[in-house]
Amino acid sequence: MTDRPAGPGWTFLTNHARVLVQIARDPGIRVRDIAARCLLTERAVQRIIVDLEQAGYLSHERQGRANHYHVIAGKQLRHPADAGPTLAELLAVLLR
Repeated sequence: MTDRPAGPGWTFLTNHARVLVQIARDPGIRVRDIAARCLLTERAVQRIIVDLEQAGYLSHERQGRANHYHVIAGKQLRHPADAGPTLAELLAVLLR
């Protein structure tokens, strides 16, 4: 058995997790900067942000021409197999 690097077909983190980590690091980050750091299009990032807001993991408010995001840290993870930890606990691991 050989240790091969994972192919491009899958990754350990979803794009939603990557976007959320960037927002948690910098709540004032621009969509353009998230896209660049996550290697996604701006449109994909916008859709992910909408998904996260609709699921209750994120909110935002306008501050002038910019958005300021707020991560809802006490929110439980969504998948039944992940039940237990909060979003804050997951982000604590990912932000190390």
